[in-house]
Amino acid sequence: MKKLRIKQVRSAIKRPAKQKKTLEALGFKRLNQTIDVEATPQIEGMIAKVSHLLEVEEIK
Repeated sequence: MKKLRIKQVRSAIKRPAKQKKTLEALGFKRLNQTIDVEATPQIEGMIAKVSHLLEVEEIK
């Protein structure tokens, strides 16, 4: 399965509670934090919901 590197580049301040919970579920605790995750359909769905706050790149 492919892996993704996700970085939170925009703040969750003044965002709806659902978006804040989604960032929390992905594992983000602070701005500019980078996380490596498996690209499962569930993770890709969460990324799609908050894509405007993230940068995503595929890891080889």
